[in-house]
Amino acid sequence: KKGNSLANSCLVLVYRKNRLKVSRVGFSISKKYGNAVQRNKIKRRLREIYRVRLDKIRTGYDLIFIVRIRARDASFAKLENQMENLLKRASLFKE
Repeated sequence: KKGNSLANSCLVLVYRKNRLKVSRVGFSISKKYGNAVQRNKIKRRLREIYRVRLDKIRTGYDLIFIVRIRARDASFAKLENQMENLLKRASLFKE
């Protein structure tokens, strides 16, 4: 409720500064997206995209990525582009 949010066609990012030395991340996918196999597939993709950029992301933030229904048909490259776009717009990359 106290965080900021940004959105694009596939993802919504809700972020808030925490008082920790690490950043925490979560992924939220509605059951509207599909069955458990489909939901887990998109979460695995998003976790990998985040993991690769982990050393470039500022610490001390709580991040929640909410998946929109358009992400169902999105390729890995499109998801990668969408997540990077949100992180840049939120100024969460280290300088």
